[in-house]
Amino acid sequence: MIDRHPFDSLGGANHGWLDAKHHFSFASYYDPARMGWGGIRVWNDDTIAAGTGFPPHPHNDMEIITYVREGAITHQDSLGNVGRTEAGDVQVMSAGSGVRHSEYNREPGTTRIFQIWIEPKTRGEAPSWGAKPFPKGDRSGQFVTLASGFADDGDALPIRTDARIVAATLKAGETAEYPLGANRHGYLVPAMGTIEVNGTRLEARDGAAIADEAVLRVTAIEDSEIVLVDAA
Repeated sequence: MIDRHPFDSLGGANHGWLDAKHHFSFASYYDPARMGWGGIRVWNDDTIAAGTGFPPHPHNDMEIITYVREGAITHQDSLGNVGRTEAGDVQVMSAGSGVRHSEYNREPGTTRIFQIWIEPKTRGEAPSWGAKPFPKGDRSGQFVTLASGFADDGDALPIRTDARIVAATLKAGETAEYPLGANRHGYLVPAMGTIEVNGTRLEARDGAAIADEAVLRVTAIEDSEIVLVDAA
């Protein structure tokens, strides 16, 4: 089962400095049919103007993954972490018992991110933050794990949930496969390009809610960059 969420059907709000699109209900956008997908609660597609960003604000008991599509995001939190994450790279924050953080676009141009929230499998643990570069060349033609709650994914950023975030860059005509399996919830978004997933066509920034598909076969119709969450 693949349920396409066309980009123009997403919720959202344009605040001037922030143009936010919401794949699932978030803030002032509410759709009872889109309250999340499995353990995935939020997938926001944010465009942030130069020199602006999110001032310090709190989170708790949520795994928050930020995938930078363009530009860079600068993070600072109440744990003392400061970091700048560039396009193609990933940062993760396990909010745990509580943390305050800010996220700013300190760059001269626009920054675009996907921010994904996933329910943790345990609550009240000490908060943590981490970031890591993932060169796009390393995921050319194949899916690479960026963040994971599974011990076998040793090179990925750790998250505290039964989920995995993977990404691939495909040239037109290339195909990559991902074994989703039974009892899993997949949510896939092409950050750029047009693709087919098991015969379903997706344009750039469309979403696809996926279940009961043993293997995902993703074919690029044009050069594409793909992000997939595999969650319980």
